[in-house]
Amino acid sequence: MSSESKKDFNAMMKNNKDMPKIQIVQDEKTIKKYGGTKMFFAPPIYYDELMKKVPKGKLITVSQMREYLAKQNNADFTDPMTAGIFVNIVAWASFQRNEDITPYWRTLKSDGELNVKYPEAVELQKRLLEDEGHTIITKGTKNIKYYVKDFEKNLVEL
Repeated sequence: MSSESKKDFNAMMKNNKDMPKIQIVQDEKTIKKYGGTKMFFAPPIYYDELMKKVPKGKLITVSQMREYLAKQNNADFTDPMTAGIFVNIVAWASFQRNEDITPYWRTLKSDGELNVKYPEAVELQKRLLEDEGHTIITKGTKNIKYYVKDFEKNLVEL
């Protein structure tokens, strides 16, 4: 992400973009995949608030946050696309601050994978997680991906 240093991610994080809101989905494929018609859209700041609740040594996944937000807002599911984008915005916003840091590195993809879209790709996240006692493993030979070993054992409860 070459242009990230030029963007003001803190301003992006605070822009609610007309959210929160619920949209009724009518696409059968989406309804079947996510189990309902009520799709919740959470603003970036909601993800920041949840990510700040994760203490040292604990982890959270984007899926956990999506499920929690849907439940809290009487929706069937939370939009996966904006969730992924907003988690990355939160990570970059925190990276750009010197105070009030959000421990974004504790937020993993749903299967325990580290996020290549975070600041410094996976290297910084990997180092920060290892500093907190987590073991990072790799999978693949050509397209190597990084995961937290046994991440499920360290998930925070929302």
